[in-house]
Amino acid sequence: MRISFLNIFSSIAVLAVLASCGGRNTSRPSGQKSAALSLELRQFPPAPRVPSMITSPQEINAYIVDKFWDEFLDKAYRCDSSVVNGVAADDVESALGRYVTILENYCERGLATRSVESFFKKISGFQEANPSSNVFGFFEKMVEKYLYDPNSPVRDEDLYEPYVRGLSTSGFVDEGLRQAYSRDAQMCSLNRVGTKATDIKFTTLGGKKRSLSGVKADYTLLFFSNPGCPACEDVIRKISASGRISDLISSGRLAVVNLYIDLEIDKWRAMASDYPKTWISGYDQDYIIRKDLTYNVRAIPSLYILDEDKTVLMKDAPIEKVIPFLENI
Repeated sequence: MRISFLNIFSSIAVLAVLASCGGRNTSRPSGQKSAALSLELRQFPPAPRVPSMITSPQEINAYIVDKFWDEFLDKAYRCDSSVVNGVAADDVESALGRYVTILENYCERGLATRSVESFFKKISGFQEANPSSNVFGFFEKMVEKYLYDPNSPVRDEDLYEPYVRGLSTSGFVDEGLRQAYSRDAQMCSLNRVGTKATDIKFTTLGGKKRSLSGVKADYTLLFFSNPGCPACEDVIRKISASGRISDLISSGRLAVVNLYIDLEIDKWRAMASDYPKTWISGYDQDYIIRKDLTYNVRAIPSLYILDEDKTVLMKDAPIEKVIPFLENI
């Protein structure tokens, strides 16, 4: 079952306008009653005001993500099952979706991961100062939903890794869960974007032994799939329907390595002939990927894009991101 993600891509244009115009004045009117004493809902704070001396897009983005949560966490407000620090839970979830989208689309990777690490520290500091708050628990579940759930259109293990690493040592998390989070952090650290992908040995349908490192192409689409998987069939249709991607494959600039990594080899053989003939389709004969956990394949299908040197450019990326990337090579 797919889960609902609230307004992930909404308000990004508004944020860009606010940044370029210096943002909105978010100061409270003088004499305003302390929100900590009020049971009324408040709105999620607007985009942080960018100082006029910050003009470059990179610095503007860095400022916005650095200050994104500050006013929301400035003091303790009402909390209950549907309200997170004075803001409706759905609105806080929408804000998280906007934050993640900014990180993924407007920030370089180092800045994005540092921002998530800082975000976790702010959440933890707030919870320590306000033990009765539901803020830490809300984001414990919601960050996983957005960045780690296989159904999320903005899932990103590299961004989830600093957050789950924080959860793995946090005193606000039960010991048993800390161990599980520690394992998740370890798995997220595999094959990060910008690192060289772990080599894979596989056997083709024709019985030939091959390796990922031996595939020669400017780009490689590594596609973990299962026979009869409806989502895999959808990926195959979308890739095959792209004339630009077909041209890249026929020219030799793009190789599609389609791998089966489970145990029902006979079932795979019976259906593997349906895969496009221009693809390299094979299976993990020794079950190394599942057994030794060399790739964090949590759900099928899973897609990676690698460059000529097999450096990871995209990791477990949704097909909605993979197609535009490949079509713009």
